[in-house]
Amino acid sequence: MASFPEGNKTPSQDGIAATDLTEEEATRYDRQMRLWGIEAQQRMRNATILVVRLKGVATEAIKNMVLAGIGKLIIVDEENVNEEDLGAGFFFRDGDVGLKKLDAAKSRIESLNPLVAVETIMDTSISDSERLDSIIQKVDLVCVTDSSREELLVINTTCRKHHKPFYAGGTYGLIGYIFCDLLTHEYLIPQRSAPQDQPKTVKAAVTYSPLLDALRYSWASLTKRQTKEVNPAIHFAVTALWQFQFIHNTLPNDISQADQLEKISNTLIAEAEVHKQVLTAEPRTLIDSIATTADHEFSPVCAIVGGMLGQDILKALGGREPPIANFFVFDGNVGAGTVCRLNMS
Repeated sequence: MASFPEGNKTPSQDGIAATDLTEEEATRYDRQMRLWGIEAQQRMRNATILVVRLKGVATEAIKNMVLAGIGKLIIVDEENVNEEDLGAGFFFRDGDVGLKKLDAAKSRIESLNPLVAVETIMDTSISDSERLDSIIQKVDLVCVTDSSREELLVINTTCRKHHKPFYAGGTYGLIGYIFCDLLTHEYLIPQRSAPQDQPKTVKAAVTYSPLLDALRYSWASLTKRQTKEVNPAIHFAVTALWQFQFIHNTLPNDISQADQLEKISNTLIAEAEVHKQVLTAEPRTLIDSIATTADHEFSPVCAIVGGMLGQDILKALGGREPPIANFFVFDGNVGAGTVCRLNMS
């Protein structure tokens, strides 16, 4: 399960039943426990979260999760800080350029909440299947940011193998996305038949699909109105960038590559059988924009997407509200986002 039933003890990272919160924890988390309850806080407190890649989206998500009081954070990143990271990565300073990202950021992440354990992994061995298996088995949830489609598919498959919830998120210039595969997820919803003066909640469950199945979704079943509501142009902009990256081993970074990106996007739209009265081709203005900006991070877009990513992970851990189901896309050109429900039962 991606969450634990309300009222039950949750396993800690060592497999031991959760104990009561300490006095220090109760004081620090008092306000948020009033919002989502002590049981949800205990689930967060006993969760170990793996975050892969420390860029702008991960920075914002990590801030939210650490401040909320997860138990342990493990971050994997092998890169050095460069000047471009200073714009969206508020854990970095000018003097950090050239240093390992995790060396520069670790103490600043820990300072957000000393009650959260922070572990860093800087070697490249996570790309090895056995190493990946061993890391994922030890965590409760995996979050991969700003990665290629192929890496997302591999890690999502490994998460499914070990029954671990999976999140992915990232930005490409002014657009961004969040995808989640929470296996079979339980959460609480208000009981409609309960009197207004005696509100009650009941459990609901939803079954998620892996990323591979989500990408094979046929849009033909959606009506014209339903298709409009989920803003398919942004969804296919993201998937076209993934395909472009797969072909060229890099993201586009010049207007001269717009034609290639447009061809890929339009092929994906046709194959998915998107309602023809809504979208037959990717808008050229959008193509030109992402062809020149996809390889860059914009702090406001990272803050929105990363903030939503962190909050949704907390929702999944707490089990009190429905998380994203299951592919969120954000369009920074208009400041709005939509959720596409792709191959979920």
